[in-house]
Amino acid sequence: MAAQPPYHAPETPDQDPEEDLWFLPGPPEDAPEDLPTASSQARQLDDWRAAEAAHAAQLARVAGRLGALDERLRRGPDGWRHRLALIEAAELSWFSGDRIGADRLALWVGLRLSGVQEDAGALARASWAVRRLSGGPGPERDLAQFLGRHDPELGDPDGERFSDHAGAWQAAMAEADALHPISRACYGFHLWALAGLGQQGDRIEAAVTAARLAASEGQGAVFAPLAMGGADALRPGGTPDARLARWLAGMESGCLSAMRQLDDAAAWDVRARDAMARLSGRTPPALRALLMEWPLVSAPMAEAMTGASRAAVQRNLAWMEAQGLIREVTGQGRFRMWRIT
Repeated sequence: MAAQPPYHAPETPDQDPEEDLWFLPGPPEDAPEDLPTASSQARQLDDWRAAEAAHAAQLARVAGRLGALDERLRRGPDGWRHRLALIEAAELSWFSGDRIGADRLALWVGLRLSGVQEDAGALARASWAVRRLSGGPGPERDLAQFLGRHDPELGDPDGERFSDHAGAWQAAMAEADALHPISRACYGFHLWALAGLGQQGDRIEAAVTAARLAASEGQGAVFAPLAMGGADALRPGGTPDARLARWLAGMESGCLSAMRQLDDAAAWDVRARDAMARLSGRTPPALRALLMEWPLVSAPMAEAMTGASRAAVQRNLAWMEAQGLIREVTGQGRFRMWRIT
């Protein structure tokens, strides 16, 4: 009997064993552990300069929109800045996955009230965004102080330190100083994860920092709206040219949305002044000013912020609702909130 030939497994093409792990999530798109080397960073900056030159006309148009918003806020009441900051922070919370509505955020910022099922950490992050978008020192001088993040005094000396990541990001941003503030803000936003600043998944910090940088030359506008007109400006991925194009389109949409908000508020203020001129006391003008500053107002908020009695607040809110100046938006018995119409 002839000997049987040895068995050989059928030939198969080379295959990466990790390709079989289809059920595992892939790596984050923009999360390398270290900043690029000096040479690669120089090439990246060249790409960003080329992208800025390619979109010069659109950049000039967006800068004009932001300048118009800046002038409008400079001439308008201080409450408008807070109004826009709260709207933008609520939109950013949806972008980051926290999904905090403007009504819940207003209750938290105004009275520190939250529902049983709500995430206090998410509310705190959105509240931080409101404060940073409303005013105060920007991130240019001290990023750690702006973010409120510091290394512990007692820690592992060989471990990763936030100050190292922040310093690396600021050094890279200094190299991009020749870019226009709007383009430079876009560059800094997409550099955030590369510097190791986004390891905790909190993208609100990156967006708020970039929004402040984009408006750093303004006198009225504290930030450039990025999420108010949709979150396309904050979507990762693509070449510097594609990223900057989305950034400019999203910021232009955000500026237009912010201007509409201010136009509506200004028109309402004129109508409310005429309708409330015959009312006496200090509560009506105080409520009118409060509704200009806050996109949503509850009776407890109005009582706490105007110093008026609960009865006076409820009486005036009911009168304003009957006159068609405000409308109730929650449709519930408790924590009712009103907005201008």
